[in-house]
Amino acid sequence: MGSRVMLPANVTAPFQIYVNGVAQRLGSDYRVEGDRLVFSRPLAHEGKLGFWRWLSIFFGFAGSYRRHDTVDVVYERGGERAVATGLPLVDDE
Repeated sequence: MGSRVMLPANVTAPFQIYVNGVAQRLGSDYRVEGDRLVFSRPLAHEGKLGFWRWLSIFFGFAGSYRRHDTVDVVYERGGERAVATGLPLVDDE
């Protein structure tokens, strides 16, 4: 099953969806269910780094190599182009 993302309240169709900067297609990549986008594939957010992981990155012992997908929506608001970026994933209910 794919991931879900809540659309911001002021976003209305038509809009464009991007994951990691790549345009997504309605129907094949995602679908709209009410105020949520449902993606056909799982998406991941890295989450917060713990103290030791942050410290090891800070001193250059390790890098941050976890998967971190970003979801952006481009839409019109008041006749002007607007972008909502970094939309958070929604836990399944």
